[in-house]
Amino acid sequence: MRLKKYKLSFDIWGLILFLIIMIPNFIWFSVPAPNDVLRADSVTVRIDNIASLCQILMVIALCIFMNRKSCKFRITPFIVIVIVCCLLYFVSWIYYYIGIVNMVTILGLTLFPCLAFVFFAIDRKNMIAIIPISIFTVCHLIYGIVNFVI
Repeated sequence: MRLKKYKLSFDIWGLILFLIIMIPNFIWFSVPAPNDVLRADSVTVRIDNIASLCQILMVIALCIFMNRKSCKFRITPFIVIVIVCCLLYFVSWIYYYIGIVNMVTILGLTLFPCLAFVFFAIDRKNMIAIIPISIFTVCHLIYGIVNFVI
């Protein structure tokens, strides 16, 4: 990875993706679900802290580092995958809110937003963002599996 390939700029699409992914979380903060297991205390506090830090770094990297070779934002196969991941994430929240809390729902809530960020970064040729996204994904999966699946 060569830093010369990147310029500091502002990619509004990275911020928009983050805000779209956060919509169900904002709803969840104010409207509890019927079987709201996500409000339980986490047993992976250190991993959660690392995930939070990487989430911040991920958003910063998605928004301010732009590969000089990335094209103007357009619908590509990777962006279609991002949209599908977002839709599957929203469907997972719907299942969660109707009371279906199982391994598939938890993994949907955990994995689909991460995959959306990964494929967005790949589409934008932003390999700098892949580093915090990857660490965030691993930590987020550990959190979901350890706290709600095992």
